[in-house]
Amino acid sequence: MYKSITASALALAALTGCSSYKVENPVDYVTYRDQPLVKQVEDGMTKQRVGEVAGPPSTEVLLTGNRGSCNNYVLNREGKEQPYYVAFDVNDRVVGKGFMTCEQHQRNEQEKRKL
Repeated sequence: MYKSITASALALAALTGCSSYKVENPVDYVTYRDQPLVKQVEDGMTKQRVGEVAGPPSTEVLLTGNRGSCNNYVLNREGKEQPYYVAFDVNDRVVGKGFMTCEQHQRNEQEKRKL
């Protein structure tokens, strides 16, 4: 019994290690929920409005396949830094946001398409 559980756990760990899929940590939301970028930015918001709320991004990345762009931000709280992305469609409207970089978000999207 224990051997099969151990074997299953090892197989799952091996498969997980092969994936570049990043999962967001819910603690990040609790830690940074009061930051304007997290609290105020919503799907459908314009890129201009996001800039007014959050200021300039650290970097801007074009999404693969001419699907829009993505802004990288760095949230700071008590000396801890956390990446945060805001993705925009071709009409410069928010279509996604979260606690990872644009590059990590793009890798996640590619992994989802493979499934």
